[in-house]
Amino acid sequence: MLWRSSLSRPAPFSLDSLPSLVQWSLLIVLAGSAGQAFKYFHVPAALFLGPMLVAIGFGVCGANIRLHKHVFRLGQGSVGVLVAHSMTMGVLLTALQSWHVMVFATLLTVALSAVVGIGLARWGGIQGSTAAWGTSPGAASAMVAMSEDYGADSRVVATMQYVRVVCVVMVGALVSRLIGADVGGTDAHSSDALLQGANLLNLGLSLLVIVVGVTLGSKVPAGALLVPLLLGGALQLSGVLQIVMPTWLLAIAYGAIGSYIGLRFDRATIRYVWRRLPAMIFGALLLILLCAISAWVIAEMMGKDFLSVYLATSPGGLDAMAIIAIDTHSDVGFVLAMQTLRLFGVIVTGAYIARQVIRVTQRLA
Repeated sequence: MLWRSSLSRPAPFSLDSLPSLVQWSLLIVLAGSAGQAFKYFHVPAALFLGPMLVAIGFGVCGANIRLHKHVFRLGQGSVGVLVAHSMTMGVLLTALQSWHVMVFATLLTVALSAVVGIGLARWGGIQGSTAAWGTSPGAASAMVAMSEDYGADSRVVATMQYVRVVCVVMVGALVSRLIGADVGGTDAHSSDALLQGANLLNLGLSLLVIVVGVTLGSKVPAGALLVPLLLGGALQLSGVLQIVMPTWLLAIAYGAIGSYIGLRFDRATIRYVWRRLPAMIFGALLLILLCAISAWVIAEMMGKDFLSVYLATSPGGLDAMAIIAIDTHSDVGFVLAMQTLRLFGVIVTGAYIARQVIRVTQRLA
C-alpha cells in the first residue's frame, strides 16, 4: 500500500513548473551530453539511447514539453536515408537468396509475440485486444495508431510498445558489448563513407529525399521511415544520387527519435499502468529471449553472425534496430530486409491476430 500512497502524493519537484524554454534548453543540453557520453564509452546507438533515457526522466518528472510529430518523422526519414546508403545490389541479391529464411523468421516472431500477448491477457490483467497490439513486433507508432481503430486502449498499447523498445535497445546494447561487436558506426570510417562524394548538390538532394519521402509517407504506417529509404535506395542504385549524411544531421535525427519516445513516458501514463508494468517488462524480456533463441537457430542455419540475425529478429522498432545495426557494423541490409518484411506482415495480419488472441483468452477465462 506504500507505493499507492507515494504515487498519489504530489512530487516535491516537477519540471512543469519551469518555463517551456528552460525545459527545452535543459533537454537539449542534457540529451546531447548523454549521447556524447555514451558515444565516448562506445555504447551502441549512443546518440539514440542517451537522449531517450534523458527524455524518459523528463517525462516522468512532469515535463510538459512534447516533440512535434513532424520532427519525429523527419528523424525517421533521416535514418531511412542513412540505411538507404547501405543498400547495394549485393545486399538485394543476398536478401533474395535468403527470402525463405526471412519468411520463416517473420512468421516465428509474430507467433511468439501472439503467445506472449495471450499470456499477458491471461495472467497480466491486460485486455486481450490491447495485449495483442501491445506485443505486436512492428513499428511502435504504427501499432499504436492501428490499435485505436480496433478498440484497444491506445495508452496501454503505447506504454507496452515503448517499454519494449527501451528493453530491446538496452538488451541490444548489452548483447553487442558482450560479444565484442565493433561499435561507433557514426565515427571514423563510417562517417568518412557517409561523406564520400560530398558536395552541395548531393547534400541538397539527400535532404530533399528526406523531406519528400516523409511527406509522401505521412499516410502510410511507418512510411516516414520506409518511403525515404525506398526512394533514396532507388536513386542511389540508379546512379542518380550519392547519399551524403553529415554527422551533425545524424546526431539530430537520432536525438529527435529518442526524445520523442522518451517524452511519452509521462507520470500519468506510468500511474495508469503501474500495476501492469511488471507484467509488461516481463513480457517484453520474455519475447526478447524467445527471439534471441530463434536468432541463434537461424544464425546456425544460415551461417551468419549472431548479432546481425539477433537484430533482424529482435522485436524492436525498425528505426531503433537500424540505428544499432549501423553502429555495430552488422549486416544492415539483412537487418533492414527482415525488419521491413516483418513490419508489413504485422500490418497485414495485426487485426486477425488480435481477434485470435481475444478468442483464445476468452476460452481460457
